[in-house]
Amino acid sequence: MNRRNFILTGTLASMAGASTFAYLSACKKPDQKAKPTNEDEFALNEITVDELQQKMQSGELTSRSITEMYLKRIEGIDKNGPMLNSVIEINPDALTIADELDKERKQDKVRGPLHGIPILIKDNIDTADKMMTTAGSLALVGHKASKDAFIISELRKAGAVILGKTNLSEWANFRSTRSSSGWSSRGGQTKNPYSLDRSPCGSSSGSGTAVAANLCALAIGTETDGSIHCPSSINGIAGIKPTVGLWSRSGIIPISHTQDTAGPMARTLRDAAILLGPLTASDKDDPATAERTGQVLKDYAQFLTTDGLQGKKIGVEKSFLKGHEVIDALLREALELMKSKGATIVEVDLIEKLKKLEGIEFEVLKYEFKEGLNKYLASANMQVKTLQDVIDFNIKNEKEAMPFFKQEILEDSQKKADLKSRDYLDKFNQLRSTTRNSIDGLLKEHGLTAICGPANGPSWCIDLINGDSFTGYGMYSPAAVAGYPSVTVPMGMVSGLPIGITFLGTAYAESDLITVAFAYEQASKKRVKPEFRATAY
Repeated sequence: MNRRNFILTGTLASMAGASTFAYLSACKKPDQKAKPTNEDEFALNEITVDELQQKMQSGELTSRSITEMYLKRIEGIDKNGPMLNSVIEINPDALTIADELDKERKQDKVRGPLHGIPILIKDNIDTADKMMTTAGSLALVGHKASKDAFIISELRKAGAVILGKTNLSEWANFRSTRSSSGWSSRGGQTKNPYSLDRSPCGSSSGSGTAVAANLCALAIGTETDGSIHCPSSINGIAGIKPTVGLWSRSGIIPISHTQDTAGPMARTLRDAAILLGPLTASDKDDPATAERTGQVLKDYAQFLTTDGLQGKKIGVEKSFLKGHEVIDALLREALELMKSKGATIVEVDLIEKLKKLEGIEFEVLKYEFKEGLNKYLASANMQVKTLQDVIDFNIKNEKEAMPFFKQEILEDSQKKADLKSRDYLDKFNQLRSTTRNSIDGLLKEHGLTAICGPANGPSWCIDLINGDSFTGYGMYSPAAVAGYPSVTVPMGMVSGLPIGITFLGTAYAESDLITVAFAYEQASKKRVKPEFRATAY
């Protein structure tokens, strides 16, 4: 996928040649030694939600002490130290919330597995508190939502501590074709904790980096196409992109009403699954949640089983077996491991079926972005009320708002007609029906539980002048276009940089995907804690 032009253009193009990883070359001088920048002895390193609950239950820790430790961690290595720049704003009420939840625990009132757990939220999700919601844009600075996004209200009910908000690729990476993932005009450039000169990917860059660097227990990202999976893969963590409609989207700054969804990001798939269930409530303000089947659940941790690959058929995108020798080796190792755990592997050709769609997704998204953003801004508590207002603000404040790249995607979107236009309807119908039929057809034809492949290639050098040089794989894109679920977990390392594997399936197949991905994750154990090296090697 090319995160600037979206996957169905970039992935298909990347299949044309094998040498797609030129960006593995060192970003800095070759003689610079790649030593860790500090000895990391943080007490909560790699701790899980279950372990945090056990420590709170025993009295060893409290929600307040855990929250304080994460806040100190953020101050120490995100704002200082390696300066990861992943957290755009701290919640000034975090400790107060933690205190209240500790009082409840003392009264034997534990709301569930998220009670007292600190969570970071991407800065395109409304929180009705003292924090802003800006999508990383200077045009929205000062905007404080009058109402929580629906998933945030559910998160509060579940007892989580909202620790702060994470930086992101501005406008969820829908501003320029020459953008740098993880950069926003409000928050600056987020860095990769494995190699500080390399991209964290995006657009949920801050969420991915923060989780990987142990700045929080859990994070929430959002995805239109790859924005949960790419930063999950590149930051060596687990990510779940739910079926569109499993989680409500109301109160989230939109790109696409047909593809957008928020989702969990965590160091382990178990933690991500624990976060998934409590936020699945139906929302009258999001029609997609009313279209759900009876497969929506409140507990997805029940599907975590180490023998989850036994008897399963897993498809593998065959074109991804010939991409690059290092990634090929990791993928083949993963497939052999799955076979040893009782799975049958079937080669499939999904990408070939989707070649006719090249470039269509990007055009559809521009239509939907204009419509969705205008609706969001019209009712928001801010001075900019339309996409055109945002464009005008950026032009007026060009030096601060657009110092490295411009806003051609915003401008192209503004030129689009409404969603009743024949061009939009024709393109959308072709895109959606072809993608869904292709996925569902392969699953049915071969009796597959899931289709898998590398999430993407390794991280590239941050380049604010030329933008991203992503030319990797992108197994997650077909699911994004279809509105179907997908799960990414770590698959291995290339030159000290993480690579993930993605499993995708049909609508509301989260339980099946979690089962097979968890079984692979537990058998492979590929998660590696970052060392904050100056460069990869």
